[in-house]
Amino acid sequence: MGLDSYAYVRAGAISDEQREFNHFGESSRELAYWRKHPNLHGWMEQLWCSQNTDPTADYSAFNGIELELTWADIDRLEDDIKNKRLPATSGFFFGEDSDDYYFQSDLEFVKNARAELFLGLKVFYNSSW
Repeated sequence: MGLDSYAYVRAGAISDEQREFNHFGESSRELAYWRKHPNLHGWMEQLWCSQNTDPTADYSAFNGIELELTWADIDRLEDDIKNKRLPATSGFFFGEDSDDYYFQSDLEFVKNARAELFLGLKVFYNSSW
């Protein structure tokens, strides 16, 4: 058990039924995978919370939630990676800080995400822990 995080691309939204058939939907293609990268997950969770301001929502369990990443999100993520500003994040299944370990692959993800966005595809983040 542990924190598994994914980035993937597809042309648009899919239904819950399609998502159940295939983890990300049959029209999705994996772009990146991270095993126990808690600070990246924390960054994504903060982004999701900033977009969802429902006072009745439970924001304590950002798990299995699809988060679409925009050009602006990717730009900010790159800046935060390069300047080592991913938020310190912990959780029972999350593992230790792995920012240095994933530094180059995080920047590769940013580059690849931009290429997919340029092609008109949508980029998503999701996790399971």
